[in-house]
Amino acid sequence: MATFDKEANSDNGNAVLDLNAQRRAALAEVDNAKFGWFHVRACMVAGVGFYTDAYDIFAINIASTMIGQVYNASNHAGKLTANQDLGLKIATPVGTLCGQLLFGYLADVFGRKRMYGIELMVIIVATVGQAVAGHGPAISIIGVLVFWRFLMGLGIGGDYPLSATITSEYAATRIRGRMMTAVFASQGWGQLSAAIVSLVVITAFKKQILADPSYYPHHIDFCWRLLIGLGAVPGGVALYFRLTLPETPRFTMDVERNVKQASTDVDAFLTTGGYVHDYEAGHAQVDAPVASRRDFFAHFSKWENGKVLLGTSYTWFALDVAFYGLGLNSSIILQAIGFGSPSVGTAQMKRYITLHNVSVGNIILSVAGLIPGYWVSFLLIDSWGRKPIQLLGFTMLTILLCIMGFAYHVLVKHVAGFVVLYCLTNFFQNFGPNTTTFIVPGEVFPTRYRSTAHGISAASGKFGAIIAQVMAFKLKDRGGTNNWINHILEIFALFMLTGLLATILIPETKGKSLEELSGEDQDNFIKSTPKPIISRT
Repeated sequence: MATFDKEANSDNGNAVLDLNAQRRAALAEVDNAKFGWFHVRACMVAGVGFYTDAYDIFAINIASTMIGQVYNASNHAGKLTANQDLGLKIATPVGTLCGQLLFGYLADVFGRKRMYGIELMVIIVATVGQAVAGHGPAISIIGVLVFWRFLMGLGIGGDYPLSATITSEYAATRIRGRMMTAVFASQGWGQLSAAIVSLVVITAFKKQILADPSYYPHHIDFCWRLLIGLGAVPGGVALYFRLTLPETPRFTMDVERNVKQASTDVDAFLTTGGYVHDYEAGHAQVDAPVASRRDFFAHFSKWENGKVLLGTSYTWFALDVAFYGLGLNSSIILQAIGFGSPSVGTAQMKRYITLHNVSVGNIILSVAGLIPGYWVSFLLIDSWGRKPIQLLGFTMLTILLCIMGFAYHVLVKHVAGFVVLYCLTNFFQNFGPNTTTFIVPGEVFPTRYRSTAHGISAASGKFGAIIAQVMAFKLKDRGGTNNWINHILEIFALFMLTGLLATILIPETKGKSLEELSGEDQDNFIKSTPKPIISRT
């Protein structure tokens, strides 16, 4: 009997070794895969989502000017009140924060594939809802838009952990940084597109806008609805491809604990770009670490793991607190380069020139700093590394915001210098922590918590953005219009310095596999042979 038990244990041990070896071999195939069509498809499908997100977020900055001209034409000088403007602009980040936490958790529980596309459906519905929003005696147009923009924010929030996790889990190690940067850089094109679409729409309606009564510019109502509504188009195009994207082998292997199926999926997607995963079939589960509340706290209560989550969360928080600092000064920059509001002309002409200038000015600002920063990061992220880029970015942002803050009143009188500093700050945000704070959380956590932890990190950043917007709203006009902006910029510089210090907590991820970065024993990841077959409902 003892001999039989020894033989059984020996067979089980060999089976476990075989499963661990099979798992490592499948992961090595993914990590060492040649760049191919499937990688391009993953980047495009994820990137279109971020393009849509940025378009929808940025479009409201232009649309809010149009909405004020239409609905406050007879009062408030054709502008939104401060509270209306804050409500429209803060509703989306509040929704985004909730979406990042919710979808990040759900993607780790139900799978990346099952959740991917749902968040895009939410964005599409909410975008269309804004475009057809109305008002009446019982409810204002601003209230309706705030509701839809919060709902849209939920979808946008879901895109962060899902797109980051899916891209990182499919990418080969040597190109993972570039793939994730390419996805995130789609934001720059989304912002640029929003400004271009605004310019096209305004130009198309020029005759009608100039012919409108001075007291009611009703054709501008067409313009803002078209501008926002067209944001649903790229999302609609991407929806089918998101719904048909295969589940990542890492989720199948480490969360569903189905090594055999994951190995088959790896072969399928690397050769055909498809998958053979049957979501209704039962499967045998190996004995590997299982996600649970107790396991989550046990994992992150260890300092070597907890400090990484603290680092990714705080650096994103610090960045987004200051990220709003540039938005405070966009009107000053536009005025300085000749794209502000006109002071002479008929009411109709002033409206048209204001909207035209806002659109053209934002095109210039996007091209001057935002987009170049993303693509310099793309070129260097896998050769230089994430941490050096983040350290450089935070250092430069600290210096630039200090100069802009302490020399603010001198610089606004010498606009050329202020414009240069503004564009440099935009550049070093994207060739710096705005890119790396998105990438690193998608790499450094175990598969079973990767999406959740990325959602926590991203939500921390969005919380910082909300604080910054409310703080700026309350403080910037203390002692007079825009009188406190210099001090706000100084506060933002301090946050950049703290972000620089917190970067010490995160590891360098360049050239390392996701399993190396997870901090877990990979040689003995699977403890025993598969348990009895479990059927899914």
